[in-house]
Amino acid sequence: MTKMNLEAIMTVFYLIRHGQTTANVQGLKQGTINTAITQLTATGISQAERLHDQFDWSFANRIVASPLDRTQQTAAIVNQTAQLPVELDDRLLEISYGSWDGQSNAALQAQHPDVFDPVLNDVLPTYVNAAPDGESFGHVMGRVDHFMRDFATQAPDEAILAVTHGFTIKAAVLTALSLPETVPLPEPMNTSVTKISFEPQSQQYYLWYYNRFDASSY
Repeated sequence: MTKMNLEAIMTVFYLIRHGQTTANVQGLKQGTINTAITQLTATGISQAERLHDQFDWSFANRIVASPLDRTQQTAAIVNQTAQLPVELDDRLLEISYGSWDGQSNAALQAQHPDVFDPVLNDVLPTYVNAAPDGESFGHVMGRVDHFMRDFATQAPDEAILAVTHGFTIKAAVLTALSLPETVPLPEPMNTSVTKISFEPQSQQYYLWYYNRFDASSY
């Protein structure tokens, strides 16, 4: 895998969702909780190891990770060989569901069906009507937009691995495509890769792929 050649100078973000956690298996809303149940499972460790083994990440310039344990664990495994500089950034945190963090998604959906998408079985932007201490979709979109624009200014020709969370990646894609928060986009899977670039002169985002596991075209 080699660094993408582009006529325009762009910052390229490879957004990686962390590996599976116990809370994922139990169907809990993890949000920003950082406890034993949000650590990687044996499967989650294997997923991160596969990501490390399958790709040569040394083309990248740095790793930026959410400060939660599950993303730091994933980043450390992915980075075993490349040994890239690692930074932590709060703007890559998962959405905080407030008092819903740590609760069963199925139980919440049964109690508040009006703020859940019945196909995706996940919250709609209106969930904050039932959980007013939760973070809005728009706020997450705003902070991940700020993260990408900030790094595009700092590092206008770098490739950056951003190890983060499912909803945060979804928010980055909605932002990159200028889509409203109501678009029913499913979250990416554990240790999938999403590629977004930002061209500072035109202030234009480009989405190259979403939720990908195919190594041949990274």
